Amino acid sequence: MAYDPRTVALSADLFHPPLPLDPRPVQALHNEMFVARTPAYTSFNVTPQGPVLSNPPVAPNSVSQVAFREDRVQIREEVTSLTVEDFAARVGEVGQKLATARSIPVYVGQVVTLRSLVNPQGYDDARQYLKEGMFRFEDEPETFGRPANLFGLRMVFPASEDETTTFGLRIESFAQDPRSLFVEVQGTFGPVLTQRDLSPLSERVLETYRFLTTRALSFIKRFDASNRGPGPGR
Repeated sequence: MAYDPRTVALSADLFHPPLPLDPRPVQALHNEMFVARTPAYTSFNVTPQGPVLSNPPVAPNSVSQVAFREDRVQIREEVTSLTVEDFAARVGEVGQKLATARSIPVYVGQVVTLRSLVNPQGYDDARQYLKEGMFRFEDEPETFGRPANLFGLRMVFPASEDETTTFGLRIESFAQDPRSLFVEVQGTFGPVLTQRDLSPLSERVLETYRFLTTRALSFIKRFDASNRGPGPGR
């Protein structure tokens, strides 16, 4: 049983030592990227929170932007056609160019968040999959005296001696499409020295995606109708 996750949102926060909100280096960075088109953002704006590079929305609720804050840069793509691989390359490109433009010695941390939609194959309704397949509920929700409209769970896998990354996982039914599960994976990573190799900035995006496509989807598969075994006492 194979799933085809549909990625709807990607974001990466690169944390750095606090810097003044000076728009001039960002404007120079925008000009450089716009000419080279790697990557290209058509707009440069200065907001009260800091400079922002962006592209016009291509669909309702779509976002394509880089926001520069005092202690971080946030790269976001939501409801756009950018692939995970291209987004990973973009994170590395922006991180490298910003480190050069602003003389950033170290990115003190990185958080990558990926959100995807997945359709269970043994259920027409994701709420039924969660209620009956994953949670094995019978009449327990009736305790609340009203039907539940959304089911979900959240798990956190902390860093350890063997695993240096903290991963957070959310699996929920999706209000806009009853057939789909909403799956979010968030990876929290440690520092990267910019005077060395900045390729980890891109690799961490791909590592987070691998967690989603291997571990998270394998977990989801265990409870799909054709794979689940009998529950305790049933």
